[in-house]
Amino acid sequence: MRYLSGLILNLIFVGNLLSQTNVATTAASFLEIGSGAKSLSMGGAFVSIANDVSALYWNPAGIVNIDRPSVQFYHSPWLVETEYYYGGLVIPLTSADAIGFSYTSVGMEEMMVRTVEMPEGTGEKFDASNLAMGIAYSRRLTDQFSFGIQYKYVQEKIWQMKASASSFDIGTLFHTVGGMRIGMSISNFGDKMGMDGINTAIDHDVDETIYGNNDKIDGHMDAAKWPMPLLFRFGISKDYTFSDIHRLTISGDANHPNNNVEYINAGLEYSYNDLVSLRIGQSDLFMKDAEQGLCYGAGVNYKIPRGPRVRFDYVVRSFGVFKTISGFSIDMTF
Repeated sequence: MRYLSGLILNLIFVGNLLSQTNVATTAASFLEIGSGAKSLSMGGAFVSIANDVSALYWNPAGIVNIDRPSVQFYHSPWLVETEYYYGGLVIPLTSADAIGFSYTSVGMEEMMVRTVEMPEGTGEKFDASNLAMGIAYSRRLTDQFSFGIQYKYVQEKIWQMKASASSFDIGTLFHTVGGMRIGMSISNFGDKMGMDGINTAIDHDVDETIYGNNDKIDGHMDAAKWPMPLLFRFGISKDYTFSDIHRLTISGDANHPNNNVEYINAGLEYSYNDLVSLRIGQSDLFMKDAEQGLCYGAGVNYKIPRGPRVRFDYVVRSFGVFKTISGFSIDMTF
């Protein structure tokens, strides 16, 4: 028993060392940003809650608990003048299954192409963008257990070069008899990504020692391929109701990425009569030199007479040297 305990501790220690050496070694880092102002204002501790359209990002198993057609739009001005957009749609098929569609993009405005010879610009312009499009399916296997899977097409592009790959998100959600929720998900399990395009075409001289031979044979330069940011999440949450109109939700997630050390997200939500909500959370707990930290926000829920139910949520996230980043989302349930 002592030997087994020592072996487990050694494996954990080695795993942490390997995680530390994997910083900045994955492609498609925009997949790690997070979606939904409600979930983000709770520090991203949402894998076991997953009760709105942003479940397509956090845990696709949760969309089966959305009993009416719902859409969500989320926007956040991101780092260095880029813009982050997320949109999702969930459609219940029966009381036991649902499908969902998601779209994520990060883009920037066009910039001038500059070279050493022409530092003021060549007259050309370039841009860069990232996108992910997904289709998900979730099924309730029992009254307490549901399963979900999402296929995503992922693309990164800069000027004349682009990389694309396929990935999958898989999740489960379990509601215990005591009211506790347990959620697990694996995100971005898929192919490696490498840039390709016109700039990888080169002229090649087969043998530079031979004078007069063809020194412009068409060639291709292969770019290195990098894995996507694989992430395993495990979380628990529970609601506490007081006087039927006051609800407090406590949530915590443990996260194991393939490009960093393990960390914990934690969050709280107070809701009054399901109309107004206040939220606070902490991201990247126990991560050394973490960029993200305190998160907070609020939401308003309103039923339009003879129309859809509309929810507006706002989030503010602390982000190291960038101070704070804000975002908002709009949910509509028909």
